[in-house]
Amino acid sequence: MKFSACLAALFSALFVFLPAAAAAPVDAGHARVELISEREAALPGETIYAALKMDLDDGWHVYWRNAGDAGLPPQVLVQPASDIRPDAVGDIVWPVPHLLPVVEGEIMDYGYDGAVVLPFPVTIPDNAMGPVTLDVIADYLICEDTCVPEQAHVKLTLETDQAAENIRNGELIGKWIAKSDVPFPGEARVQKKNLDWSLSLRMDGGFGKVRSIRFFPFGHDILHPAGQPVELGRHGATLSLSAADITAVSKPLEGVVVVEQEGGGRTGYRISAVEGSPLPDTSGLGPAGGMPGLEVAAWKLILLAILGGLVLNLMPCVLPVLSMKAFGMVSAVSGGQAGEVRRHGIWYTAGVLISFAVLAAVIVALRAATGPITLGFQLQSAPVVAILVLVMFAVGLWLMGMFELGTSLQNLGSGLADRGGDAGAFFTGVLAAVVGSPCVGPFLGVGLGAVMGHSAPVVFAFFLAMGFGLALPFLVLSFVPNLYRLLPRPGKWMDTLKQFFAFPMFLTAAWLAKVLGDLAGSGAVAWTAAGAVAIAFAAWLWQREARLPRILAVVTLALALYGVTERAMAPVPAIGGSSAYAAKYDAGTWSPGEVQSMIAEGRPVFVDFTASWCATCQVNKATTLKSRAVHEFFEANDVAFLVADFTRKDPAIAAELARHQRAGVPMYLWYPAGSEKPQVLPEILNPGLVTSLPVNP
Repeated sequence: MKFSACLAALFSALFVFLPAAAAAPVDAGHARVELISEREAALPGETIYAALKMDLDDGWHVYWRNAGDAGLPPQVLVQPASDIRPDAVGDIVWPVPHLLPVVEGEIMDYGYDGAVVLPFPVTIPDNAMGPVTLDVIADYLICEDTCVPEQAHVKLTLETDQAAENIRNGELIGKWIAKSDVPFPGEARVQKKNLDWSLSLRMDGGFGKVRSIRFFPFGHDILHPAGQPVELGRHGATLSLSAADITAVSKPLEGVVVVEQEGGGRTGYRISAVEGSPLPDTSGLGPAGGMPGLEVAAWKLILLAILGGLVLNLMPCVLPVLSMKAFGMVSAVSGGQAGEVRRHGIWYTAGVLISFAVLAAVIVALRAATGPITLGFQLQSAPVVAILVLVMFAVGLWLMGMFELGTSLQNLGSGLADRGGDAGAFFTGVLAAVVGSPCVGPFLGVGLGAVMGHSAPVVFAFFLAMGFGLALPFLVLSFVPNLYRLLPRPGKWMDTLKQFFAFPMFLTAAWLAKVLGDLAGSGAVAWTAAGAVAIAFAAWLWQREARLPRILAVVTLALALYGVTERAMAPVPAIGGSSAYAAKYDAGTWSPGEVQSMIAEGRPVFVDFTASWCATCQVNKATTLKSRAVHEFFEANDVAFLVADFTRKDPAIAAELARHQRAGVPMYLWYPAGSEKPQVLPEILNPGLVTSLPVNP
């Protein structure tokens, strides 16, 4: 008897402590409804998020807070048996809706289909003790060709003696809260002319390149089925709306403006538009979905990418890596085996192409998730830069002869050694792509800016073409006997030249260390320097050719990599937007507001979009922007010199680059005195070009 009682108590306890997510969904007819929460437990007085999770039958839909021409939004009706009272249950946080055409051109609704999660806040009673139950009825109208009212009685039980996360449901609810609208970071105004209304939306930098913009009203001020033609402007957009009633009361027009980027991301901006004349710079660039004059044919982009990839071979950030490939080629030629030479070229090309394909995939994914993306984002990551510093330093040690990895860096083990240099050639291609991709060169700035607005297949084709251009010289050299036979024979000169090329590697590591300092501070640089010492120590241990020293070498290397990346990820205080060279010329930090302020003062404005990891930027700085001629030109004409430092991620700078069809830095803008329309300068500057700029429009 006692055993039975204990067993019953055990099962009762297990039932009480089952998380809310374990409850089976309620099938109400055309939807499976579940009440979930971000927590399995919460403290008395704490506010957490619960949500209605609804999986709808195919072809059926439910409604947004404003259903449109017909329908009713879902409601959460708290039941008398609930331990949490109705006044402790907040309003639904509505995700951004979709259009639901019922009768094309006549009846338009707003809502959701497929699956939807509707979050809402819940406050636990202050005097709660033990488990509390939220007992609600989900009341909603669900429609296909016909509409059916449905109800689902769902419950949620929470413990109140602890605070425990529900990882799965917490992430799901957070994802749907992120799909709700956000305040519009600009100004909205509506002009009413009889039944034709004009909604102008002004935001610094504009909306970029968008697929569509649609206004979803909170009320019924406009005709829901009517089209909403959109005209884009430099600093916003203007929508044409059709009023529902000519006698509409003059009041703010409220609702959500949904902006869909060409990459697929959707953002909802909550607006309250007062009546007035249209805002400036919110039209004039053409309709949404494509700006006339900015499209570039895909085949031209591919050709541009190949040319740009060829030029990448001459960039200072790539040349040290190519020296490694050259040594591998010479060693392969010395063997007299044409097949081995060709394999070198193929594996090197494969390394380059795979790396650029991965880069394209990351860009497409980030673009879909966050909107516009810029090239060089990998060098805005301190851990990535720290690892590159150590890789360049390690390659330098190899070139100096501190340790041997076999010919052309291929023998990472006996298995790789049997492949005759394939792994080394592949690795060299990967390294050339990683280091070279941010140095886009003069041919690629415009092309990359244009391709970022194209579909994913075009983006992949562009990046693969760029990689092919980078690999092409060595590929041709590998397959044309009359060319590779011209390469010199191996000899002592190779050891001398190999050691000489270690110094460009060390300089590249030093440059990347400077970038790391700008990203993560001097502490990260110090840790990375210590990591470099650890790598040298590990290389020294490896040369002992005994088991214990080699084990210690591997452990030392692993600890060094862990310590360096961990320190590089530590948060550091934000840095200003103007760098040291800008301060030398009394430069200011760029912002759209600062540009407008300088224009209002009647001053010419020169804006330098730069980054410490951008090699082209540093060359332009040294040869042009720091030159006496440019300095005197700026002083004589009272030029406002502004710097937009993109070393770290900056959404405002990214938006401005996208607005001018640029995928990364450098970018230089010149505003003649009093002009709000800038001239986009070439990516390669010289003093004569800058000093001949027109001061007046």
